[in-house]
Amino acid sequence: MLPFSMTILYILITVLVIVLIGAYLFINSAPPLPSNVEEMIHQIKSEGVPEFITGRTGTTKNGKVEIFYEVIDNQTTTKETIVLICGHTQILLDWPAYFYQPLVDEGYRVIRFDNRGVGNSDWMPNFDKKNPFTLEDMAKDVIAILDKENIEKAHIIGMSMGGMIGQRLAISHATRVLSLTSIMSTGFFYDPALTNVPKHFYKNLIAVSLKYPIGSKKEMTKLKLNLAIRQLQDGKGAYELDRKLVLQRGYYELNKRRGYNIKATDQHSLAITKSGSRYEELGQIDVPTLVIHGTTDPLIKFEHAEKYAKMIPNARTLFIEGMGHDLPDIHTPSMIKAIIENLAKAKLVSS
Repeated sequence: MLPFSMTILYILITVLVIVLIGAYLFINSAPPLPSNVEEMIHQIKSEGVPEFITGRTGTTKNGKVEIFYEVIDNQTTTKETIVLICGHTQILLDWPAYFYQPLVDEGYRVIRFDNRGVGNSDWMPNFDKKNPFTLEDMAKDVIAILDKENIEKAHIIGMSMGGMIGQRLAISHATRVLSLTSIMSTGFFYDPALTNVPKHFYKNLIAVSLKYPIGSKKEMTKLKLNLAIRQLQDGKGAYELDRKLVLQRGYYELNKRRGYNIKATDQHSLAITKSGSRYEELGQIDVPTLVIHGTTDPLIKFEHAEKYAKMIPNARTLFIEGMGHDLPDIHTPSMIKAIIENLAKAKLVSS
């Protein structure tokens, strides 16, 4: 018989081995990246990446917070201005050219920007978790851009958390908004009556964050993590994620801009949490509104769109079969068509 101390040591070693095996299996349960992902990254590094920021850039301040933005003008004629608001921890590059260029070609000026906490905007070094900024604060960042550019009113298009910020603008700053398009968003992220982020999405997110450590300083790991998270947001429709484009944008962000701020995850999550529900206020929105959502969105479930769209007076909807929490090229034409119709409706209302 083993001595008592040896028995305890044996038990501890056994438990440790079981934990390590479990951790290994869990990490490797993460959805796989393409087998040639490292080859793709090396090719991108050797070829170089296209210039993703081609417009006029500038900065403005909301109080002490500096916001970086880009203005993309139509060179011949300009209608009104469209402001694109990106989502949770996203950067302005996440609005692809194939989405905004058709709007520019229609004669609109397009502005896209980095939300506070990400990209070339202020990374909030004095962030206080006990007193976080809110979606209202982020809406005022948009107002600061409009003021800097001497724009009285603008069309607002927001995706995910950007849609929440857009709703906040249309409620609290109605005189500055011409129309609202809310894409893959919600009126209350933590609605207890609806599905919150599905458990399998969280599981996969944790697994990829462990497999490709979020705090890694290695460029290869950062690019893999960025692609892995992006893959999790795919829908179930018949379309392919443009992995090369995702990797190119990631490489561009890491080498030509400030890179990714890992602290933005908590900052943006707290902004959503503290801001709560907009359900009781959505009825105040009196600008032409379009709600776009994919039926197989794995992050903000489709039922959110069905619920909050009905709360906005005369809101039009575009529900896209098979689309996920993304802006796939294949579905862009239908989205742009609906958006342009909504922009035109705003002009009719104001005339």
